[in-house]
Amino acid sequence: MSIKLSVYNQKGEKIEDISVSDKVFSVPANEGLIHQAVVTQQNNERRVLAHTKDRSEVRGGGRKPWRQKGTGRARAGSSRSPIWIGGGVTFGPLKNRSFAKKINKKMKQKALKMVLSDKIKNNRVVVVDEIKMEEFKTKIFNDIISKIESKIKDEKEGKKSSVLVVSDQKDEKVKYSGRNLPNIKILNLDNINILDLLKYSKLILTKKTVENLEEKYS
Repeated sequence: MSIKLSVYNQKGEKIEDISVSDKVFSVPANEGLIHQAVVTQQNNERRVLAHTKDRSEVRGGGRKPWRQKGTGRARAGSSRSPIWIGGGVTFGPLKNRSFAKKINKKMKQKALKMVLSDKIKNNRVVVVDEIKMEEFKTKIFNDIISKIESKIKDEKEGKKSSVLVVSDQKDEKVKYSGRNLPNIKILNLDNINILDLLKYSKLILTKKTVENLEEKYS
């Protein structure tokens, strides 16, 4: 069984219909699996910033504060002890901590297909034959995206929608023409990921991107 998608040109004019596999673009959603894929990606992108020094890293403390016996005070070997002011921290956060998680490759791919399928089901996807720029021009690129994006009716009128553009090839003119536009992100097919698919409300795919996704994930 296949699903029909309309293909538009850069002017927003419909030029043809294509059939895509329901094995890729009509996969029932599983919230648990999608959540697992999202958490895995977030953890793997997480940077460790917090770091506290233990007693071996704190500067000073090489000399014994006072002799072992005869002072009436508790024994002390170093002023860098965790119980001293200015000493090391016992169980603080460390820079070598890893938040990395693993997920099975097939599970990750299935979660991606679920999100793509959900966007198609809710009419949040537009397929365009190609996206090409003759020059580096943000205004022209914005006009192109606006014409394509208009094929998706936003349920929340008055609110600026966010758009994710996934292209099948790297194009410097497209990349630099669109990078300063708010609420628009341009991705190469190789970098497609579940976080961006969920973050942006509308999805624009080139025809070749759809074909490559179908070939890769079917």
